[in-house]
Amino acid sequence: MEPATDTSEDPYFTDDGLSDSIAPETDSDALDIAFLQSSFTLAARDGWSRFSLVEAAKNAGLPLEVVRTHYPLKSMLLLRLGRLADESALRDDGAGTLREHLFDLLMRRLDVFQDYREGLRAVMHAVPYDPALGAILTGATLDSIRWVADAAGLDCTGLGGVWRINALGAVWGHALRAWEKDESPDLGSTMAALDTALNKAERFGILKASARRKLEDATRSSGLPDHELELES
Repeated sequence: MEPATDTSEDPYFTDDGLSDSIAPETDSDALDIAFLQSSFTLAARDGWSRFSLVEAAKNAGLPLEVVRTHYPLKSMLLLRLGRLADESALRDDGAGTLREHLFDLLMRRLDVFQDYREGLRAVMHAVPYDPALGAILTGATLDSIRWVADAAGLDCTGLGGVWRINALGAVWGHALRAWEKDESPDLGSTMAALDTALNKAERFGILKASARRKLEDATRSSGLPDHELELES
């Protein structure tokens, strides 16, 4: 028989089994949240370029080898946070007009960012001095905007679609700059800035609905059931 393993000194075990420490194989989301909170807290205190991933891992009480696997580069923090914001936005049920849906999706992204506000402000202050960071954020942001636009029902096809996605990216950038300065608890100034930018986009014909969106709107307005009609044979 193999000798029993002594877990009395193992920080990952308690009398009930696994401890409250992060077990990445079973709870990677919890690891992400803990590490993001630690990292952006340090970024807010010391600046984006001055804190290290090792320091953030130790501050969060996470094993260095696990953090190294999940976050080999500091930019991965921003990509993961962007993904969390996208996941929150894309859970939206899609009610309302195209413009209203875009407003809701973009505000949902900012609601996630709000939890990491001071750290993200440190990132925004660092971007003008770090071209590589700016390039990474630009690419990741346009990818997120493409998902948001398509989910809302914006026409993203062809050259016109590329133009609309980039224009919506400018709308997002305008709202993000307002959010950076918005100290109100309800983000009233941010919502007003986003509303104004979407109004301008609508006037310039940027908010063109996709064929899918037009069909969904027509189905809702006609009162027909939202499924394919079965033809009698």
